[in-house]
Amino acid sequence: MSKDVIELLGVVEEAYPNATFKVRVTSEQAKDHILLCHLAGRMRVHRVRILPGDKVKIEMTPYDLQKGRIVYRFLPTHPGQQSPQGTPATVTPPSHQH
Repeated sequence: MSKDVIELLGVVEEAYPNATFKVRVTSEQAKDHILLCHLAGRMRVHRVRILPGDKVKIEMTPYDLQKGRIVYRFLPTHPGQQSPQGTPATVTPPSHQH
């Protein structure tokens, strides 16, 4: 069974009732396209909160290019934010030592 979905990245512009959001696409495939997106079931189960300004991953089908489904919310990064040690906050993968 093949999934006929298009994965895009976007930024939430506005929040509506019933876990629905207006999202502006930032991916090159559909730059600045506005979608009406609902929250995927797995994100509802885990009670992931989405706010305007959050970066998200969207899935949409080629059948309806105006609607999508939010499947992932990226962790917020704040430019210039200092970590507790005083160095700029960066994400480093854990080192695997055997």
